[in-house]
Amino acid sequence: MEYKHFGVPTTQERNWAGYIAELGVHVTDPSADPYGIEWLKFDTGSPMHKKIQSVPHSAYQVDDLDAAVAGKTILLAPMSPMPGLRIAFIDHEGAVIELSQVTG
Repeated sequence: MEYKHFGVPTTQERNWAGYIAELGVHVTDPSADPYGIEWLKFDTGSPMHKKIQSVPHSAYQVDDLDAAVAGKTILLAPMSPMPGLRIAFIDHEGAVIELSQVTG
């Protein structure tokens, strides 16, 4: 497991690097931030779990996403927001964790 970024929900406008329509969320590029922060702004009516929309998260890249979420409390089931990437969010003892797998 490799640490990737720290995600912070916001209502402020930022320099958005992308928009994931399926999830109703604007995101910044954490590699462009000196502290590796990914800012997230959710649309009204976003299907994302309310905890993901309101609590900061740590993100990690894993080799096998399905194995990494097995038996965990899932907030967002594994899905592909863009080609070559699968993500999921879990609740780990009250903390929100994003797990990702590069697929190609």
